[in-house]
Amino acid sequence: MKKILSFFLIVSVGVAQAQEEEIKKKVVYPEGFTEQLNIVYTKVNDWEGKMDLYLPPKEKGPSPVVINIHGGGWNKGNKESQTGFTSFFKQGYAVANIAYRLSQVATAPAAVEDTRCALIYLIKNAKQLNIDPDKIVIMGGSAGGHLALMGGLLGNDSRFDTNCKGVKDVKVAAIIDKYGITEVLAWNSKSATQWLGDKAGNAEFAKSVSPIYYVKKNSPPVFIVHGDADPIVPYQQSVDLKKKLDEMGVKNKFITVEGGQHGKFDKEKNSEVNRAIIDFLKEVGVHK
Repeated sequence: MKKILSFFLIVSVGVAQAQEEEIKKKVVYPEGFTEQLNIVYTKVNDWEGKMDLYLPPKEKGPSPVVINIHGGGWNKGNKESQTGFTSFFKQGYAVANIAYRLSQVATAPAAVEDTRCALIYLIKNAKQLNIDPDKIVIMGGSAGGHLALMGGLLGNDSRFDTNCKGVKDVKVAAIIDKYGITEVLAWNSKSATQWLGDKAGNAEFAKSVSPIYYVKKNSPPVFIVHGDADPIVPYQQSVDLKKKLDEMGVKNKFITVEGGQHGKFDKEKNSEVNRAIIDFLKEVGVHK
């Protein structure tokens, strides 16, 4: 019996390791680009916040940069699962692919704090990294979309910048929100409850980490994409954000993927969305 249990334990561990390896993907970038992996952008106690940087050749001058934030309900996922930056590389963008504290490590607002720290790190080190601090785009899907919205819409509101002080002008040129959570309390899920932790019953706190409440007249342009059949993050969350952006006169573009589920769009639709993102960034002046 012990041998049988040992066998199943070994198999289970092997499967888990294989699954972990499957979601670690290699980012392919053009010739002339360079990579800097696992750069520490912040430290909180024993935890290190790391990012992977993919940088264009310096000869072309300071480049625009995309901060990419993975999803996973704030409780799973990793930066190594993220690829698909080809359309940005082709336009000469750098990419900063970031990790952040998951719920199991620290509850809200930790992930927002880390997102802000990553943004502030790039602003502080823009010259050294040869990136243009006036052309920072912040992007994410699902929980990553929520963090992208929070990171960009906070602007110079430094309430979550405790770990990364020292920059007076914190801004992004545009936000790319892919089916993100815009109002945390309205997202009735275990992930939200877990992320809020002991503040799960505090409506004011939940409001303080909900992007929709930070939309102002001078907010950066926002691109939104969401499937209207999303079974995880309600499509209505993006509809409400679009309405708020329009009310405040903030430039935005909202693409509805008919029948689209939670980021599960077909290849043709994904290509269409990627082209629309690049066109939007060109339209708002991030690249020529």
